[in-house]
Amino acid sequence: MFCVQKSEQDHEHESNRSWLIPRPSHSFPSAVRTKKTNRAPARGRAGSRLLPLPSPPSGGRAPHRASNRMRGRRLLNPLPLLTPKPPSRPLAAHFRGARARAAAHPPAPSPAQRRGPLAEPDVGITRFASPVPGFRGALKQRYSDFVVHEVARDGALVRLTSFDLPDVDESGGNAEGGDAGSDHSRALESFRLLCGEADHDVLRRFLERALEGGDGDLSPIILLADADKAHRSEVHEFIKRNFKFLITDTVEHSDGTQKCIRVRLGSGPRGGRVRTKRGMGSSGWRDDRPFDSRGSTSWPYHLGKFLRFHLYKENRDTQEALGVVGKMLGVQPRSFGVAGTKDKRAVTTQQVTLFKVHASRLAALNSKLIGIRVGDFSYVNEGLVLDQLKGNRFAITLRNVVAESDDVIKAAVDGLSKNGFINYYGLQRFGSGSVPTHFVGAALLRGDWKHAVSLILGTRVHYKGHGDIDVALSGIPRHLTVERAMLQRLKKYPGNYLQALMAIPKTLRLMYVHSYQSYLWNHAASTRVEKYGILQVVEGDLVYKKGCSLGEAATVDTFNDDDSQTNSPEMEISYETLPEEVIQSVKIADSEDLLKAVYTFEDVVLPLPGSETLLPGNDVAGIYHEIAKKDGISLIESVHGIKDFLITGMKGGYRRVLQRPIDFEWDLMAYTDENVPLVETDLAVLSKTQPSEANKLPSDGTSSCPSCDSGLDASLDTSRSTTDGTEASSEKTKSIGISDLLPKKLAVKLEFTLPASSYATMAIRELTKTSTSVAYQKTLNC
Repeated sequence: MFCVQKSEQDHEHESNRSWLIPRPSHSFPSAVRTKKTNRAPARGRAGSRLLPLPSPPSGGRAPHRASNRMRGRRLLNPLPLLTPKPPSRPLAAHFRGARARAAAHPPAPSPAQRRGPLAEPDVGITRFASPVPGFRGALKQRYSDFVVHEVARDGALVRLTSFDLPDVDESGGNAEGGDAGSDHSRALESFRLLCGEADHDVLRRFLERALEGGDGDLSPIILLADADKAHRSEVHEFIKRNFKFLITDTVEHSDGTQKCIRVRLGSGPRGGRVRTKRGMGSSGWRDDRPFDSRGSTSWPYHLGKFLRFHLYKENRDTQEALGVVGKMLGVQPRSFGVAGTKDKRAVTTQQVTLFKVHASRLAALNSKLIGIRVGDFSYVNEGLVLDQLKGNRFAITLRNVVAESDDVIKAAVDGLSKNGFINYYGLQRFGSGSVPTHFVGAALLRGDWKHAVSLILGTRVHYKGHGDIDVALSGIPRHLTVERAMLQRLKKYPGNYLQALMAIPKTLRLMYVHSYQSYLWNHAASTRVEKYGILQVVEGDLVYKKGCSLGEAATVDTFNDDDSQTNSPEMEISYETLPEEVIQSVKIADSEDLLKAVYTFEDVVLPLPGSETLLPGNDVAGIYHEIAKKDGISLIESVHGIKDFLITGMKGGYRRVLQRPIDFEWDLMAYTDENVPLVETDLAVLSKTQPSEANKLPSDGTSSCPSCDSGLDASLDTSRSTTDGTEASSEKTKSIGISDLLPKKLAVKLEFTLPASSYATMAIRELTKTSTSVAYQKTLNC
């Protein structure tokens, strides 16, 4: 018989099928008070863009108009009272100013004051897209029930398919035209026709010196000035194709206008260290700029300088897995490049790039790694940075399914595939620690540095803002690298909490602020659905202009700097570690648009507030300012001078309110053994084709087994995939009547693709009409 354990939420759900859940208070707890000011609040038309209102400089000077470069920019709201930005101040000055602001804005409650774990209504998740009733089912009962494959930019599904090394020579070069001692007379003659007699003679003498063995101190050569960029590109390509042991780049004259090509001996056969002239000498050509790093003498010239591979991991987050691999290789975390961070409690496969490491070294780690595998190696010229992906493909199993009938399940699945779900930021967005990350973001936006430090250190560190920092440092676990860095900075700069915050990697610092932006967006989305529903566009909605392709958007505020890789236990981040801050062409829908029925609700977007985003032209706009004001935050004023911690310091972006699953398919299946995976993982598939390689890999005891599909009465048929991304139908899926099922337990297996910025947990919430919080899901795992 089925295991039915009903909570209070279940009884409420059964007694009231209403799909509109009352919207909770939009503010933080009442301990957060707004800043009192004598200035009357400026008002203006919703939807207008206005300049941020920074604090006037000290000294009592009257405000004046901003510079011409800012004139004409229309930003958030309301009337543009233009004042100059405050002058830059030392960090200590910001800290002193923060004390006054902290007195005006009492901090959010400490973790001890919070009642229980974070719930969905706490972050604005309150509405559903469809009134169709859901059913009960346990999400992530096993981590193998949540399988994720990254979808690359070219649309290819990233899978672990092979442990084989790439079919290239990692130690040497290509014999064809690759040796300085080869006969290059024909190539030189072609070069003379391309570049002229003078450059021909210079290159010929350079090759002769290399052939004579003078490469130990062979200086680069510089060809004649060439103003034609297309011709320079042709020369670069010619040398790359015919003289594979040479490396070229472009340098400029000291006058800043003339450009020419510089040539040096590379690191292939007969490639040694070369003496580089520094300075300009009498020629005026700048020869001091270093060559591209692919010319390093320690890396084969014919290989791309990045190793691309597929990372397969089980029950580990991305940064943890890369940290293990990096430690075994002896490389820094910044050497890795990823397009996105995958969930911890899942089985995931994604692309990773690694700077100048041979595939043979990485492949050798497979015999030592636990819960991690690497394969599908290739060499490329460019490394991955965040957001360079199209989306993610999910294979999710809901176990212990309880429903009144199979018709209820089918209706719920049809509702998800046809109506989609509210594109909320999931609970993962707000962290898994004792303090929600948007609490920290609010403190940063207020300039309350001391309280922000207190929230981040939280209950993990025995430091309460006073006492012996050395004692706190001695007791802090080694894996809390962020907290340790903050304490060390406080020890060096006692009482300077802003300095302590600057010890956090920039990625994580900005993550806190983005978390608060997401908090505002969720509440705005709930307000939009509550007031106007999802059936149609209403006047004042923000919509993407017709003809504006999502692929044309330019990403802003992304974190691909040197410290972009973090490993913070405070943040268990899911698939999208960054907001999709893309500034696209949007407009406010007017009455003419409504008459012509130009737009549908799928075109409706809401902003992540910033300096270059519009607010809606209807009542939804007010929720942004209402919530921010209750939290003591201004969306239009610069209350301090730290750009990373200002809404006005970020460009902002837009996000669709409604999202439909793409290529959606589902299956209802029976199972008896909860320890048997119901979805075949990449490692399970690979063990069938390369059993000697896959089976010899050590396991942590819970990884997917080669026979994980044994004992299943029904398996997912990928040929039933629907390709209509706007209205994926479930008619082709196989439905099994509950009355015909003999085993004791039911599972619903789902497969679908989502854009990189969407959360699969929010799709599951729409399907089941229940919470996705860890606390609630634990009650279902009976």
